[in-house]
Amino acid sequence: MSNGNGKIDWANLIKNEDWWACWIGWFILLLAIIGLLPHVPKLGTWTSLGDAFTNGWGTLGVAIGLFVFSCVVTMIACYFMKLDMKGYIPGFAIIFFISFCSMVLSKQAFMKKWGISYVLFALVIGLIISNVFKVPKMLKTAGQTEFFVKIGLVCMGATIMFSTVIKAGAVGVAQAVLVASVVWFGTYWICRKFKVSERFSSIIATANSICGVSATIAAGGAIQGNPKEVSYMIAWVLVCAVVLILVMPPIAVWLDLPNQWAGAWVGGVIDNTGAVIAAGEILRTAEGLPSKAAVSAAAMVKMAQNVMIGVVAFLMALWATLSLDRKENPDAEKPSLMEVWFRFPKFVIGFMVSSLIISFLVEPSMGETATKAIAGACKNYRSWFFTYCFVAIGLETNFKELVTVGGGRPAIAYWISQTANAVWTLFITWILWSGTFFTPVILPD
Repeated sequence: MSNGNGKIDWANLIKNEDWWACWIGWFILLLAIIGLLPHVPKLGTWTSLGDAFTNGWGTLGVAIGLFVFSCVVTMIACYFMKLDMKGYIPGFAIIFFISFCSMVLSKQAFMKKWGISYVLFALVIGLIISNVFKVPKMLKTAGQTEFFVKIGLVCMGATIMFSTVIKAGAVGVAQAVLVASVVWFGTYWICRKFKVSERFSSIIATANSICGVSATIAAGGAIQGNPKEVSYMIAWVLVCAVVLILVMPPIAVWLDLPNQWAGAWVGGVIDNTGAVIAAGEILRTAEGLPSKAAVSAAAMVKMAQNVMIGVVAFLMALWATLSLDRKENPDAEKPSLMEVWFRFPKFVIGFMVSSLIISFLVEPSMGETATKAIAGACKNYRSWFFTYCFVAIGLETNFKELVTVGGGRPAIAYWISQTANAVWTLFITWILWSGTFFTPVILPD
């Protein structure tokens, strides 16, 4: 909201991408509260192509309604942000169609069993288009990657209840703090050893230590990082999440970890929230059923990390303003503390406000059942806007560049850091969840 001279430019409230993410996210929350939010398609599990067609066709009307709503609200925002609107509607229609197909594919019985998420299909389809074919201009116009994910993040705030975090106890918070702080500085140190820039190193460190896509966007906004580096990191987070979904549950079984310990380990290591839940659901009880304890522990730890987004973004904005900028331009005028506010990613405020509204206004006045329904509706929209984002990431990502950016050093540093993260988190979860040192929280299985 700065106009360049340290004064507040109120026009940014209708011109700034972050603020528009807040307006749209809060509008979705408001419609959910009053019961007027358009439904999203309810896609069932399928095994044959005939079933897939039947399931998809049966939700066509609802899907069209979701498309119209999503297209209209984002198009209005893009108009006020003065973006190129030519071809936006057909471009968004293609992105929505790819998103819909990704959702359907993720419901295939085998894919669902192994937790292969819709985000992977969205990313892969986008990557195929961008790496095999030429991306049409209208898709580039409609592929507003950061805008889509920011809207999804504001919606995600309405799914995180402070009451839930409190009920979960101090264990999840303790793990989040111990893991995030050590992993952040460890990852940053490794990246710097690989001669990755300070800004890019901080983005990688935040992605690896907090919660992947969400934290990557927040960190990029806080330090005014290179958008290409942010997209690059998001792509690697998604690729890594898929690998960890397939690798971590079998390792947990091999180590004979109790389900809630395994879930806490998964929740602390995997960066993408959806992938955390998917990995937790792969873990099984003695009867062969999905482990509720594993999913609950994984979700609890990840929610505790999600809540840290705002604090980390503020600290990074402060660091960038008072330190990095001075290093890069010693003759620059010393920034005022107001500059921290100008750089602070406003969608993080949207995320926090959504959480506060659902926790302290909606739940006390409407009750737990209604609150869960509202949070569920916002979660559905979060998933769809995330899917739009992942399609757009694929469309703008050249796989050759993904591997070769920075001579491959950022990728190597990230994977080394992620491996160290897994080892450190296993150690912390052993202390907090194994029962060796004190009686752990007992979650129902």
